[in-house]
Amino acid sequence: MPPSALLTDLYELNMAASYLRRGMDQPATFSLFVRRLPPGRGFLVAAGLEPCLAFLEDFRFEEDELEWLGRELRFEASDLDAFREVRFEGEVWAVPEGRVVLANEPILEITAPIAVAQLVETYLLNVITFQTTIASKAARCRIAAPDKDLVDFSFRRTQGTDAAMAVARATAIVGFAATSNVEAARRYGLAAAGTMAHSYIESFPTEKDAFRAFAEDHPTRTTFLVDTYDTPNGVRTAVEIILDLGLTERLGVRLDSGDLDALSREARHLLDAAGLRGVRVFASGGLDELDLDRLVRAGAPIDAFGVGTRVGVSADAPFLDSVYKLVEYGGRPVLKLSSAKATAPGRKQVFRGPDGDVLALRDEQTPAGHEPLLVPVMREGRRTGPRRTLETARALFEADLAALPEDSRRLAEPTPPEARPSAALQDLDRRAREDALRRAGVL
Repeated sequence: MPPSALLTDLYELNMAASYLRRGMDQPATFSLFVRRLPPGRGFLVAAGLEPCLAFLEDFRFEEDELEWLGRELRFEASDLDAFREVRFEGEVWAVPEGRVVLANEPILEITAPIAVAQLVETYLLNVITFQTTIASKAARCRIAAPDKDLVDFSFRRTQGTDAAMAVARATAIVGFAATSNVEAARRYGLAAAGTMAHSYIESFPTEKDAFRAFAEDHPTRTTFLVDTYDTPNGVRTAVEIILDLGLTERLGVRLDSGDLDALSREARHLLDAAGLRGVRVFASGGLDELDLDRLVRAGAPIDAFGVGTRVGVSADAPFLDSVYKLVEYGGRPVLKLSSAKATAPGRKQVFRGPDGDVLALRDEQTPAGHEPLLVPVMREGRRTGPRRTLETARALFEADLAALPEDSRRLAEPTPPEARPSAALQDLDRRAREDALRRAGVL
C-alpha cells in the first residue's frame, strides 16, 4: 500500500487549499538542498530518491482520508473535491543516489502546480534528509575500513522500524556487505548476516554445549560469539568444536566487548596455531568510524565489523539543515532574503569538474571537462527510466569518493569543498533581489 497523502504537515494542506480555491495552478519549482554541512562532515551522500519517486507516482488522497479532513479539520467540501483530483503529474530532476553532494547543491528539484508541489514537501524532506544523513555517516565507516566487510547491526537501536529499513538501504548504497535486518534483506535484495546472542550460550549447560548445538544446526554459517565468559577460552572452545565437527564453510569468531585490538590478536593467534587461517574474526560492540579507524590503523587482525547504534542514528550528526524552497513560480524566478536563510533563484544544475563544482542555472551549457549532476528522473508524473539499483548507486558512490580531495575525506576536521556560483546565476540573483525588494515596497 503506498504511503498516505496525509503524510504532510497541516500548513501544507492549508496552503494547498488556498492555492486551489484561487486557481493558482501555474508550475512552481522547489529545490531541496542542505544549507550547511554538520561539523565533522566533509561531504554528503545523496540517498532516498527511489522511495520518493515511488511516493510521487502513487500520490493521491483516498476517500477515507478526505472524509477525515472534512470531519476533523473542517476543510470545506469544495476543498475536498479539489484534493480528490490532485495527482503528481510534474517533473523531477535529481542527483542520483550514491553521488557525493555539497552544501547548497540541490539534491532534488521538483516542478508541478504549486499546490501539488507544496503537498509533497514534507515527505520528500523527511526521506531525503534521513537517508542522506545515514548514508553520509556510513560512508565515513567505509573510509575508515575500506578493505573490511561492514554489516548493518542497527535494527534494534534505530528510532522506529521504518528507520531501520531505511538504514539498511542507505548503508548498502555506500558498500556495506550485509544487514542483520531480515526484512530489509528480503525487500532490497541484500545479504543477511547474524550470529548468536549471549542468551543462547547462557541457556546451555556449558559454552561448549552451546557452540556444538549451534554448529550442528547451522554447519555452513557458524560464527561463535566467544566473549560470554572468557574470550580466549571461548576461542579455544570454538577451535575444538570446529575441528571435532570438521567444519569448513563460512566460519568465524565474534568479539563483542573488551579490548578488541588485543583480543583480536590473541584470537587470530589461537586460530592460526590450530591451522584455521580461514576462520574470520568479526568485531562489534558500539563501534563507529573512529573506532574502526583506530583498529585498522593499529593493524588489528579483524576481518569484518558489525556497526549499529551510532551509525543507525548518525549519533554525532543526527540531522541535516535541509530545506525545500520555492525558486521559480509561473516562469518568474523567486528567492528568499531572510537573514542567514537567503536562497538563490531559478532552476539549478550542478556541474562537476576537476576544479570543483559549479552551481549554475539548469539551461546553462555544460562547461568543458564537467558533467551535470542533476538528471531528469520523472516527467509528467512517471519515471524517465527503470528503477536504479543499489548496485548502481554503490558504483556512483565509489567513483565520487575516490575523486574527493583527501582533506574532505578526513574523519577528523575535514574541509568541505564549496560549489562556486556561475556568472549567470549571480546575475539572476542580483535581478531577482531587486525585483523582490520592489515587491516588498522597499525600492
